[in-house]
Amino acid sequence: MSWIVALAVLSALIFFHELGHYSAARFFGVYVEVFSIGFGKKLASFTWLNTRWQISAIPLGGYVKMKGQDDLDPASTSSDKDSYNSKKPWQRVIILLAGPLANFLLAWVFFYAIALGGPKTLSPVIGNVVKDSPAQVAGLQKGDIIRSINGETITEWNELSDAIKSSIGALSLRVERDNTLLSLTVVPKITETKNIFKESIQQRMVGIAPAGVTHTMELSTVDALGYASEETYGASLMIFQSVQKLLTGVVPAKEVGGVVSIVQITADATAYGWMSLLFFSALISVNLGVLNLLPIPALDGGHIMFNLYEMIRRKAPSEAVIMQLTIGGWVLLLGLMSLGLYNDITRLMQ
Repeated sequence: MSWIVALAVLSALIFFHELGHYSAARFFGVYVEVFSIGFGKKLASFTWLNTRWQISAIPLGGYVKMKGQDDLDPASTSSDKDSYNSKKPWQRVIILLAGPLANFLLAWVFFYAIALGGPKTLSPVIGNVVKDSPAQVAGLQKGDIIRSINGETITEWNELSDAIKSSIGALSLRVERDNTLLSLTVVPKITETKNIFKESIQQRMVGIAPAGVTHTMELSTVDALGYASEETYGASLMIFQSVQKLLTGVVPAKEVGGVVSIVQITADATAYGWMSLLFFSALISVNLGVLNLLPIPALDGGHIMFNLYEMIRRKAPSEAVIMQLTIGGWVLLLGLMSLGLYNDITRLMQ
């Protein structure tokens, strides 16, 4: 059952991505011939609003086929008033951006729903104090609860961590221990550690680790807006950085996952309840948005680059250049998909 839910979630994310393209295209008067979830052989279809809506056999994506625009035949164009090609470059850019933006918006909605449901967060409770660390020198102990730093109230471990990382000089702490409030001073020191990409970095630290205690965040409607925006921005930044680290070789190619990994993770999240499912759905939605903005000709980002070129140079790239770059883009994209599928199968076999 969880796998069915996972496939349904993935299809829904793809649907909203393509709906973004479809809505923007219709707004600018572009005739949309086909709206498809999946590729390959058509399994079912119906016609509505002069567009054929269909489900296809291979659930690895989807597409909106606009008049005068065909990724499989870039040279196939149309000068009709209701064609994609007849629109101004800035209008085409908006049509192309609408898909990824729909994914970011959907992720924001998911995070907002999580905020209203009361998400869990790590409490600022110390679980371990490193021997001879600044924390031990200052007198911090296991079980201490950090209530404030330099007069700023602390309610989450992330706030505690950020305050230490961005600190300058000594920190004045208000600590709760055995129902008693204590005032302690700790001086962070620059220490070598690893970031989420396993890179060695220098960072201000005091030598403490969380106890793993969590509490439910009680967010108002207004607070939930900020939470959703911060989570969407943070997820987007993390995925952009992940792509950058992958291209520079920091993240090994074996970490690339495909559709099997996506479905597996979503299926696992389903077993932990609706909040986990929404969280991973939001991450996947952001992932779709970010990846489609990459400047690969087979993706939205590649088409955006062509249109930006036309806006700057006042002329479109030649058909030969578009054809060659598009073929190269499809080769690169299919190569990445194959790598992800290979890694997925390898992980399943292990």
